[in-house]
Amino acid sequence: MKTVAVLVFPGVQSLDATGPLDVFAEANRFLPPEAHYTLEILGTEAGSIRCANGLEIRPAQSYVDSAGAYDVLLVTGGPELPSQQFDASLYEWLRAASERSACIGSVCNGAFFLARAGLLDGKRVTTHWNDAPRLAAEFPATTVSADQLYIQDGKLVTSAGVTAGIDMSLYLLAREHGRELALNVAKRLLLFTHRTGGQSQFSPYLTAYNEATSLVTGVQQFVLANLSADLSLAVLAQNFNMSVRNFSRVFSREANVTASDFVEGARLDAARALLETTTKPVKTIAYECGFLDAHRMRATFRRRLGISPQDYRAHFLQLLSTDN
Repeated sequence: MKTVAVLVFPGVQSLDATGPLDVFAEANRFLPPEAHYTLEILGTEAGSIRCANGLEIRPAQSYVDSAGAYDVLLVTGGPELPSQQFDASLYEWLRAASERSACIGSVCNGAFFLARAGLLDGKRVTTHWNDAPRLAAEFPATTVSADQLYIQDGKLVTSAGVTAGIDMSLYLLAREHGRELALNVAKRLLLFTHRTGGQSQFSPYLTAYNEATSLVTGVQQFVLANLSADLSLAVLAQNFNMSVRNFSRVFSREANVTASDFVEGARLDAARALLETTTKPVKTIAYECGFLDAHRMRATFRRRLGISPQDYRAHFLQLLSTDN
């Protein structure tokens, strides 16, 4: 039987652990008993572990009591992990476990665990887009590819933010047992076996902001309601009773992206949604999403996604026809 272990810690993002575990648990429904995965949760300390969302997990044992030899060993991430401190013995254990395990990986910013253990030196990895700059700055011997959902480098696998751990687990499942099993598990969990695009589709352009009265929230709502209209800086600034200069300064500071990039990203995401869900001609979608013409939309797709709108639609429809 294959063994899959997940390391959790106080403040862990619960889905970083439960997402991959559910993938392998569902796989057991389709595998003969002798091929089942044995699942284990390890803690960085003894007793219950409180997750970032308040959920409590009771690991089977602490890492200090584990031999550290698994078919798959995954370390999880959490909102505060990049700044959290752990005993040096944990990193020693990770180095030893890496030697004894067939595959070791990280979910989300759990990559910081592996980096601090020296396991990412000379490796190409990914992590949550928001933590990628810090990971690259603190560990320059590591090549951080921020827009990948998951990356394999030898027996090391790393995933992007939170739910990307599920994508990575489906990939590992397909690598071990074939695409059909991964497809069956994905169907059980109502997932795609492979999502189009990288993390750029989830960066700040259409992220919902918590502060209802913030400028960014207002701009977001206005942009989404007026995609086909003139959304120039002058129009946006006037709508919020601000000078162009002050509007640009405040928006960029609060959103960490310029207003022009924000508008373009919103239009791009809207176009992608229409390409995925309708049969409208590309030129119609371009007009409805504010690109004015198909040529400008094609140029934006190629610059930001590396693919044309037509190829994007064809690729997405191919995935749907394969997955159904």
